Amino acid sequence: MTQTRSKKFIFVTGGVLSGLGKGLSAAALGSLLEARGLRVNFLKLDPYLNVDPGTMNPIQHGEVYVTDDGAETDLDLGHYERFTRCKTGRLNNVTAGRVYENVLTKERRGDYLGGTVQVIPHITDEIKRRIHEAAGDADLLLCEVGGTVGDIESLPFLEAIRQFRADVGRDNVCYVHLALVPFITVAGELKTKPLQHSVKELQAVGIAPDVLLCRTDRFLPRSVKQKIALFCNVDEDAVVTAKDVEHIYEVPLIFHDEGLDEKVCRILGIWAGTPNLDHWQRVVRAVKEPEGTVRIAMVGKYVDLTDAYKSLNEALHHGGIAHRTRVEIEYLDSEKLLDADALAGVDGILVPHGFGARGVEGKISAVRYARERGVPFLGICYGMQMAVIEYARNVAGLDRANSTEVDADTPHPVIDFLPEQRDLEDKGATMRLGAYPCVLASGTKAHAAYGSDEISERHRHRLEFNPEYKERLEQAGLVLSGTSPDGRLVEIVEIPDHPWFVGSQFHPEFKSTPFEPHPLFTDFVGAAVKQAKG
Repeated sequence: MTQTRSKKFIFVTGGVLSGLGKGLSAAALGSLLEARGLRVNFLKLDPYLNVDPGTMNPIQHGEVYVTDDGAETDLDLGHYERFTRCKTGRLNNVTAGRVYENVLTKERRGDYLGGTVQVIPHITDEIKRRIHEAAGDADLLLCEVGGTVGDIESLPFLEAIRQFRADVGRDNVCYVHLALVPFITVAGELKTKPLQHSVKELQAVGIAPDVLLCRTDRFLPRSVKQKIALFCNVDEDAVVTAKDVEHIYEVPLIFHDEGLDEKVCRILGIWAGTPNLDHWQRVVRAVKEPEGTVRIAMVGKYVDLTDAYKSLNEALHHGGIAHRTRVEIEYLDSEKLLDADALAGVDGILVPHGFGARGVEGKISAVRYARERGVPFLGICYGMQMAVIEYARNVAGLDRANSTEVDADTPHPVIDFLPEQRDLEDKGATMRLGAYPCVLASGTKAHAAYGSDEISERHRHRLEFNPEYKERLEQAGLVLSGTSPDGRLVEIVEIPDHPWFVGSQFHPEFKSTPFEPHPLFTDFVGAAVKQAKG
């Protein structure tokens, strides 16, 4: 039985440079504490002034992760959901833009009774209120502060979490700091100075870290840990190696071997038994000891930053775990895909989500190649729409069929705004976000994959399959295997006389985990395995 005297809070910060893996570290630590019997929840604090990442370029920021309640959030929430049983929502991601927006709205409304509105206490109080709100009924909240210590944008958040320990009690807060400990090849040694400077920056704002996660390419020898502990004023067993790994699902096991979860429990006064990590060991075995390999081509326009497809990448690997197969993803820029023969030799083709006209014809060429050559195909959101367009043009004979997002003058708008949305000036009001129900037709690949008559999946898109073309495309052989309960919205399309060809208007990748691979990805990778075996 796990016992805690009161709600606990862990704050994860980062230093030296971005991209070291704060979100992954928070998720891995959360999974270890969950395995000890704690109910965990997460909060990502993002210092940028955008209200949410919904309008940010994926090449700059990575994917937008969508929750059941329709929130457009940071991709780290995907890590939290994949590593634990936590289900996130709009309360689990707070940006500086959202904080300032709320405070200024209150000021305009007169809530501050004419007082001067300042960063301290008004902004910091709003941040602390959000932290308490995100904790909910969990035993423990892991709160990740985005950005890097030393950034101007991060200062109000760091001040808020500094105050937080005084508010809730010293024994209820643990500060975990992640920073780089590089190995300098020329010198032949690990260098701790970047970490030391990062800790000094954190101490300058009044936060003394309790645990240090040292991002490095090798396990730290005890002599280096002792040096770090001495210069950074932490216990030696609080210096934890955050080693580079072949696959991210090894991280919880490495953290546990380093004693991270045990140390955090002692700092917070949590009594809990040894965690059962059999589920992580099974996942890592499946990843590191595959029985085969398949090559999946992902044809999109954000391939310069693979984090733009983070959840898709992971869902494909989950499908591989289900079949003890290594999935090798080959990223192809749809703008540069002039010859579809570049797809020769792949075992499956995936066309992902996206917006706008750029790279559309390359995606359509990839769909045609998959359809005509019998290569397993999965289209996600925009990828499903590209499949509909390709089928309309080349099978149903609808010349110049297109989406009105790409060609407003197309004679056959098979993808379009719904009739009641076409005259809206604010197209943002047309976005379909979050979880919606879907009814599956029996005897279809989709129904076989899910083994259910009705499902719920997350959406993020504006335009829809034009209901005016349903009958014509069905007559041409396209199967509409998933629809909204009223039958009006098309959610899944497939081709019956094809080894495996499915497109979904929703984003199944957002509900896939290494322990429960999503049915569509499991079946897609399974079809690719058959393709590879010939």
